[in-house]
Amino acid sequence: MKHYIYHNEGWPHFTWDYKKINALLYEVLTSRGFLFGQMAAVGLQPQDTAHLNNITKDIVASAEIEGEKLNIQEVRSSIARKLGMSIEGSIPSRRNVDGLADMMLDALHNYDRPLTDERLFGWHNCLFPAGYSGPFKIDVAMYRTDLKGRMEVVSGPIGMEKVHYVAPPAEEVPAYMKIFLYYVNNPSENLIIKAAVAHLWFVSIHPFEDGNGRIARAITDMLLTRSDNGGKRFYSMSAQIQKEKKSYYEILEKCQQGSLDITEWMEWFLQCLKRALETASGFTRTILLKYQFFNQTNTDLNARQKKMIGMLFEGFKGNLTSSKWARINKVTQMTANRDITDLLDRGMLIRHGEGRNTHYTLPDIND
Repeated sequence: MKHYIYHNEGWPHFTWDYKKINALLYEVLTSRGFLFGQMAAVGLQPQDTAHLNNITKDIVASAEIEGEKLNIQEVRSSIARKLGMSIEGSIPSRRNVDGLADMMLDALHNYDRPLTDERLFGWHNCLFPAGYSGPFKIDVAMYRTDLKGRMEVVSGPIGMEKVHYVAPPAEEVPAYMKIFLYYVNNPSENLIIKAAVAHLWFVSIHPFEDGNGRIARAITDMLLTRSDNGGKRFYSMSAQIQKEKKSYYEILEKCQQGSLDITEWMEWFLQCLKRALETASGFTRTILLKYQFFNQTNTDLNARQKKMIGMLFEGFKGNLTSSKWARINKVTQMTANRDITDLLDRGMLIRHGEGRNTHYTLPDIND
């Protein structure tokens, strides 16, 4: 029989190298402090937009990690409605998307509520409101029973599956979950450390017939929000995990087949979180520059001009020319030239090149 982490004597009493982990934790806390300081300077409206965008990223990325593609605008629309926000391009959302939004918003906005069996069952029902995972009927809002056989994590085509992990027997799940929930709710440890431990622990128990990865990431987000003292969501851990999906699954598999020393997992998790924070800081810097720019110019622009300046701030692909301006905005070349000339006169664009090589950029902006 293959050895898995729950076979170790002393399970689930995990250990790690505190010296290594505390050094990484300090780096994470420094990155988080820098990001939150940036966001404090941008004002309420950009904060609300960042909150909406990052919840959307969390949901879309967490689903994509499991191979499910969601419509970003549908997810964003569902969240905005639940937050009471009015957004452009809002579209109707399906029942399953609304369920995902409900689960994530409960995890984030009710971060200080105890995590219980019933709350987890509610999240599971949000993931599978019709009682099906794809074409297969599953047990919803209850821990797995293994009536269809032991829970296995597999990959590969039918008939050539590779087994990555075999979860503990179903009869052991309630007892394991009781210990797990006590750990999550007991304020005995740094919450970022707790988020890392809880993530690996939950997916190792694998208590549900399906949806374990998504619920593990929701628990992670809930604990990180506790650590952030609530407020708005300014970064997305799931989006960063999606970027690093291959190494995410590799480190999970390695640790689930190893000892109770989970230092490698803790290092991976904290480094991933740090990169998530640094990515968010890059986006925030763009927001800060944009608002600084518009405040300095203190002028009225038409919708086309605002749109194109926004695209330049966010990283316009290639060179911006008058013909691209006309094509993107679906206006005549004359209108495009008039928009651009106005911005040149205001000092809000810089012209480069001559003739067919003419293109435009933003002026340099100091922090």
